[in-house]
Amino acid sequence: MKSMLVDSSAATPVAHAPATAAPRVDPRLILSLAAVYVIWSSTYLAIRIALVDLPPLASASLRFVAAGLVLLAIAKRRGAAWPGVREWLAIVPIGGLLFLGGNGLVVLAEQSVSSGGAAVVCATMPLWMGVLGVVSGDRPTRREWLSLAIGFLGVFVLMGGPTLSGEPHHIVMLMLSPACWALGSVLARRLKGPAARDSFMLPAMQMLVGGALLFAGAVLRGERIPTDASATSWLALGYLWLAGSLLGFTAYSWLLRNARPVVATSYAYVNPILAVVIGAVISGEPLGVTTAIANVLIVGAVWLALRRPRAM
Repeated sequence: MKSMLVDSSAATPVAHAPATAAPRVDPRLILSLAAVYVIWSSTYLAIRIALVDLPPLASASLRFVAAGLVLLAIAKRRGAAWPGVREWLAIVPIGGLLFLGGNGLVVLAEQSVSSGGAAVVCATMPLWMGVLGVVSGDRPTRREWLSLAIGFLGVFVLMGGPTLSGEPHHIVMLMLSPACWALGSVLARRLKGPAARDSFMLPAMQMLVGGALLFAGAVLRGERIPTDASATSWLALGYLWLAGSLLGFTAYSWLLRNARPVVATSYAYVNPILAVVIGAVISGEPLGVTTAIANVLIVGAVWLALRRPRAM
C-alpha cells in the first residue's frame, strides 16, 4: 500500500514508492557465522590428524605464515597501504595471544586430548570474552549474559561426559587457551588505523606475527618437520591452511569488527557439538548421551545471543 504525504507548500498529496524495509540480518553476517561454525568445528579433528606425523607448533607456524602471505598479497592487490611500524608493533600482542596462546596451546594439548574434548574446553571462550568485555567497558546486555550462562551450562554438561580425557598438563593448557584467545579478540576490536579496517590486511598481519611467534616456540622446543611425514598429515595441514585459516579466520576477523562480541564468539557454542559428532563419526572418538542434552542448551544459547529485540 502506497504511503501518502502532504506537501506543505502545495497542500496536495504526493505518492511515494513503498519504502523497502532493510534486511534484519546482513548476509555477510550469516556467511561469516556459517564459516566459523562449520569450518572451525572440523579443524579440531584435522589438527589431531596432522599431529600424527607433524610437530605441533612448527606445523601451526607453517599453516599461519602461508595463509598470512596469501592474504597479504590479496590485500596489496586490492590497493591496501603497507602498514607502518606502529601498526605492526600493535599486532604483536594480539598475534601472540590469538595464535601462540590460543591456537598453540590447543595443538599442544591435542597430543593427548581428543578433538571433541578440545572443542568442549575452547567453548568457554565467550564467557572469558564477556568477563573481559566488562573490564574494557563493552558490557554485554542482560540477554547476552543469559545466553552466556546457558551456553556455559551446556559446556559443563559436555565436560561431564566421555569427550574430555588426556594428560593433566594438556587439559591445563586447554583451560588457558580460550582465555588467551578472548583477550586477543578484545584487543583486536580496539585496533586503530587503515590496516585495522581492511578485511584482508588485518588477518594477514595477525597470522604472520602469530606464525612467527609459533615458529620461535617450535625452535625452543627443538621441533623439526620430518621428511617422511604421511600424505594424510600433510593433507590435514593443507585443509587447516585453506579452510581453517584463509576462510575461517578471515570470517572471524570480519565478525570481530562488525558484530557484537557475543555474536562474533557464538561459534564456540556450536563447535563442541559438531566437533564431537565429527570426531565420533570419522575417528571413532567417544560420544556420550550428554551430547544430546548439551546440544539443546548450546543451540538455545546461540539463538538467544543472535536474536534481536523487536522494535516497538
